[in-house]
Amino acid sequence: MKSYDVTVIGSGPGGYVAAIRCAQLGLKTALIEKYKTLGGTCLNVGCIPSKALLDSSHHYEDAIKHFDTHGIEIPGEIKVNLAKMISRKDTVVEQTTGGIDFLMKKNKIDVYQGLGSFKSSELILITKEDKSTEEISSKNTIIATGSKPSNLPFIKIDKERIITSTEALKLKEIPKHLIVIGGGVIGLELGQVYKRLGAEVTIVEYMDRIIPTMDAALSKELAKVFKKNKFKINVSHKVKDVSRKGNEITVLADDKKGNEVEIKGDYCLVSVGRRPFTDGLQLDAAGVIANERGQIEVNEHLQTNISNIYAIGDVVRGAMLAHKAEEEGTMAAEIIAGQKPHIDYNLIPGVVYTWPEVASVGKTEEQLKEAGVDYKMGSFPMRALGRARASMDIDGLIKVLADAKTDEILGVHMIGARAADLIAEAVVAMEFRASSEDVARMSHAHPTYTEAIKEACLAVDGRALHS
Repeated sequence: MKSYDVTVIGSGPGGYVAAIRCAQLGLKTALIEKYKTLGGTCLNVGCIPSKALLDSSHHYEDAIKHFDTHGIEIPGEIKVNLAKMISRKDTVVEQTTGGIDFLMKKNKIDVYQGLGSFKSSELILITKEDKSTEEISSKNTIIATGSKPSNLPFIKIDKERIITSTEALKLKEIPKHLIVIGGGVIGLELGQVYKRLGAEVTIVEYMDRIIPTMDAALSKELAKVFKKNKFKINVSHKVKDVSRKGNEITVLADDKKGNEVEIKGDYCLVSVGRRPFTDGLQLDAAGVIANERGQIEVNEHLQTNISNIYAIGDVVRGAMLAHKAEEEGTMAAEIIAGQKPHIDYNLIPGVVYTWPEVASVGKTEEQLKEAGVDYKMGSFPMRALGRARASMDIDGLIKVLADAKTDEILGVHMIGARAADLIAEAVVAMEFRASSEDVARMSHAHPTYTEAIKEACLAVDGRALHS
């Protein structure tokens, strides 16, 4: 029986990063992955493939809507080859997961393909695809098994017409009418992919706005852009039935007044969040406790109630984000090695990769009001930027919230071109507890999108220069 200092169960961004950091710190490390390819949900059926399709569909939309304005004339009809688009996405996934294979070899990490389950707190059983088994012992274990799509109890996912995000990434045809249940990140991103390709798209959201966990100003602006692009958005709608007859899907929902609304389409994407995935781990055998939501309970050091077993990423509390899982994977590895790392969860950014992109870090205006914090706010419209007008990406804004007395930046919320990249400047500023004046006095290259951050910080004190 092989013995390890650390065994990581799950090879998503949290798991493989944890394994690499353990190996860097001189710990003998094993990684167990249930599926044939490494990378977990993010690399295989999440972040990476969805961004590949978003990028391809964005190119198509630019070609049919904007090329002529730019003076680019293409003779003949521009067509979508969905099969080729999906194939390119698959190639991107293969290249990315292949990179993880390389990193495992480079760092001398033993990789086991199979289902990892506890026999005790230090003994792990690996059940392989051919049903053969192998046991290993481990002084420490990091659980990084991620999450699976959630569902509503009355919806039967058939993976053909009533689908999750996994099936939406490999459709063989463009839907005529895609009904999306859930106005969060996943639903909006995949909805935009197929809207660009020609589908009619209807969003059905239970809360009173789309992206309801983000700052209300971002929800309002994104809804305005989506409606301009002819999305149908139904908020404050409670779905109560989803049925299929042949190729027709019928969704029944009650609006906020209690009136029944019927929506018919040929595909229905159920994107109502994700749930922790711990199936098959046999947590009881190790004595590990999970709560009623299926999350594994951990302390501030990411330790479970069993001191040599840690858990990270989507299986524990907090935002289900790949980069959050990576930070926790690094933290768990360093704690096992005797170091004292720290994560400021307030400074983990959230991003929606629609176009315009949406990004946020720190406190929302609603949270500051609820907490009774005295704050000041500055915002700046993207359309006032020369760079935005040059690229025809004028939708959106940047909003900065700062402490009324100290001027320390408390939150930055943005929607616009490249917001997913721009948010990093806000994270750096807040990590070093910068004031809005600190950022306002920094020189920003012209013409760039980042100038909007400077202008929003200037606007906190009512002195924006370009609006």
